[in-house]
Amino acid sequence: MTDSTKHILRQLIKIAVFILLILLLFLVGLVIGYGIIGDGKPLDVLKSGTWEHIFQFFK
Repeated sequence: MTDSTKHILRQLIKIAVFILLILLLFLVGLVIGYGIIGDGKPLDVLKSGTWEHIFQFFK
């Protein structure tokens, strides 16, 4: 591989890791917000029924 290809690959890996960290922190925030600050069970926020109920408010 050339130096420019290695550089592009390194940048793409950094972007992918950054996006994964954002998603992980978003999920942690959902669990904390729903389960600890709110009165629900923390992992219930990850169930599809919870999201269907939330999206019904927007219809």
